[in-house]
Amino acid sequence: MGLGGYPTLSLASARSVAQRWRTVAAEGRDPVKEREAEARAARREDVSLAVLTADAFEARKAELKGDGKAGRWLSPLNGHVLPKLGKVPITDIDQRDIRDTLAPIWHTKADTARKAMNRLNIVFRHAAALGLDVDLQATEKAKALLGKSRHKPKHIPAMLWSDVPAFYSSLEEPSLTNLAMRLLILTGVRSKPLRFIRLEQIEGDVWTIPGEAMKGRKGATSDFRVPLSQEAQRVIDLALPHFRNGFLFPNTRQGVISDMTLSRMMERRKLDARPHGFRSSLRDWLAEATDAPHEVAEAMLGHVTDSGVVRAYRRTDFLEQRRVLSEQWASYVCGGTREVVSCVSTR
Repeated sequence: MGLGGYPTLSLASARSVAQRWRTVAAEGRDPVKEREAEARAARREDVSLAVLTADAFEARKAELKGDGKAGRWLSPLNGHVLPKLGKVPITDIDQRDIRDTLAPIWHTKADTARKAMNRLNIVFRHAAALGLDVDLQATEKAKALLGKSRHKPKHIPAMLWSDVPAFYSSLEEPSLTNLAMRLLILTGVRSKPLRFIRLEQIEGDVWTIPGEAMKGRKGATSDFRVPLSQEAQRVIDLALPHFRNGFLFPNTRQGVISDMTLSRMMERRKLDARPHGFRSSLRDWLAEATDAPHEVAEAMLGHVTDSGVVRAYRRTDFLEQRRVLSEQWASYVCGGTREVVSCVSTR
């Protein structure tokens, strides 16, 4: 146990301090822990909720996509909890404090409130692991005080799969927005990886999306391969004149087109559906018009299914089956058959 350095700590002071901690040890107590407890008591701000939240985030950010740089893990706390409770020692916070803090959004912003409550629970457990005297049941007690949320979640509006071919045919003009929308429909990917697509990610008829760009995935080993139908490859070729700074869909200044670009295009057309809803259109088509097994259909959307143990043994990403289905989807979207199709290749 270090006592301090000379000349900041004199020899006489060192002897006095050493004797004190020897006495503590002789009484069966841990001198190091006793000193840490005294330091925490002397600096109450070090155990404030804000400090413990930052510490908990640092400990867990490696588990988050992009190491949590987007700030989404912290945003529910930064927006609704820390402004009120950030300076309060976490050891002083109880269920009533949490209830009073989240009550204004418990029914109106239920998803944000739920995330804030979950993050708080993690921070409290982190504090307990550090040896702080916190109530690990505080968040559960707060939920009991708040009651069941009256909020009813609203799903993102999606276009019926039977209406997709007509909409797709209306995108014939090779503008940047139309081409991005067409590729979004054909591949069933989310908006972000679509908007940030780079040519080096495409090899032949396969587009490999980095794992960190995929929701629920992290790291190079979680890269997601997207089979590109002939129609999708044609759309990419049509987009090449727009290529700039490594991006296939750049905006007019720098970076890429925004998510709102696609949404506003659909709004201008007086459509209720939104771009993200085409994933639902594709999933419904897979369920109602193909014989694709559940695992293959979910893989078409890049969903992570089953437990980690199952995934550890099942290494396939069903690329060949998805390649067949992608061609069939493209054929249907371009005005092809509505008959039930098989995901088994006939090649």
